[in-house]
Amino acid sequence: MAMGKRPAERQDDLWIVAAELPQGPGHPFYRRLNQLLAAHGFDAYVEGLCRKFYHDSLGRPGIPPGVYFRMLLVGYFEGLDSERGIAWRCADSRTLSQFLGYGLTDTTPDHSSLSVIRNRIDLETHEEVFAWVLKLLAAEGLLKGKTVGIDATTLEANAAMRSIVRKDTGESYQEFLTQLAQASGIATPTREDLAKLDRKRKNKASNDDWENPHDPDAKIAKMKDGRTHLAHKAEHAVDMDSQAIVAVTLQPADRGDTTSLADTVEAAVANLLDVQIDPATKKCVHPVAMEEAVADKGYHSNATMTALAGMEIRSYVSEPDRGERAWEGQAEAQQAVYANRRRIRGKRGKALMRRRGEVIERSFAHCYETGGMRRTHLRGHGNILKRLLVHVAGFNLGLVMRALVGIGKPRRLQDGLANGVPGLFAAIMACLGSFWQRWGLPGRLRTVPAPAMPLPAAA
Repeated sequence: MAMGKRPAERQDDLWIVAAELPQGPGHPFYRRLNQLLAAHGFDAYVEGLCRKFYHDSLGRPGIPPGVYFRMLLVGYFEGLDSERGIAWRCADSRTLSQFLGYGLTDTTPDHSSLSVIRNRIDLETHEEVFAWVLKLLAAEGLLKGKTVGIDATTLEANAAMRSIVRKDTGESYQEFLTQLAQASGIATPTREDLAKLDRKRKNKASNDDWENPHDPDAKIAKMKDGRTHLAHKAEHAVDMDSQAIVAVTLQPADRGDTTSLADTVEAAVANLLDVQIDPATKKCVHPVAMEEAVADKGYHSNATMTALAGMEIRSYVSEPDRGERAWEGQAEAQQAVYANRRRIRGKRGKALMRRRGEVIERSFAHCYETGGMRRTHLRGHGNILKRLLVHVAGFNLGLVMRALVGIGKPRRLQDGLANGVPGLFAAIMACLGSFWQRWGLPGRLRTVPAPAMPLPAAA
């Protein structure tokens, strides 16, 4: 075979037949996802939600809300962290432009359009879109909601430590150290002098004294890799049976787990209640309700155990070794703590403790590691939470897609082709499922992943 040579210059064809354009391996996934959203009326639903943010007649037609939410879903499925990266990827990919509903000659929205729409649509609307995906999960039989695991992780903020200032005087960190050095007798301190002085100080990075003027919501915290950075705290409530995320809250990184638990539990209970009730008939259509809460020992406290017991939620929270305790005047807390202790020592409690780390850490890995949101590119909890709600909704949609076609992310098609015969078989079955659904052939390919080992019954 003769070696091919790349031409020095290439003149593009004047006319291109659209049907002859090469199709990427991501097409079956996004085509099937669009069919799923259309079957459940996603675009009509979000357009109804967002109609109040637009004028009926004035101005040119804006970008459809369905396109905006799809682009944020692309951020999850493609592992893109910034809105600028999402806009570039959608403009560069025919697969994604077709997923958004744009043709070959159409221009996809840029990142500034995403920012404008995000500022226009309020947080409550993003929460309703997240709840809509939960209802879709329930309609597909993929949401139980009885046992919910709770845990938190840190997200790196879009703010630098070197930009922090004192809350009382507005001094920068460098200016503050210089004044300390001069007060100690060093008239013209060098960088080495300042570094040496800073090493010896205690409580030098307190959130009570310092803040970032560009993002006051970002708090000084230690990251998973040991670095000290400005960060936010994302807390997940995960269905232990289906692995669906039923609630996500964004809180200050310096807020303790025992304090933040209440907000996440309330959000999970409210979301599951919203899934239960049909707004048209006011009847219970999906009997899902939170009955059990599972968490690690960082969430254990008298107040936490008492609050969960007051909400009639059985707690399975690991208890740290606090030695012998005095319970005088704390009968209610004692009863709640002892009941939790009895449960976690039982067969079901031990099984839940083993499963907790697996299920919740998997949601963190998908949303923030491969999902690309470990570092935020927005500022302010309101803006970040809007992005985060739709990002996590993408994770839940991935569970539905995995049940329908066997894969939860479009990259699984490419990974399957690279993993030999088993991966190739999975990729072919996914494509056939999309083909059958598109042409309406009899039968429905439904590849449900292998269920986890059943948990023992509640004590």
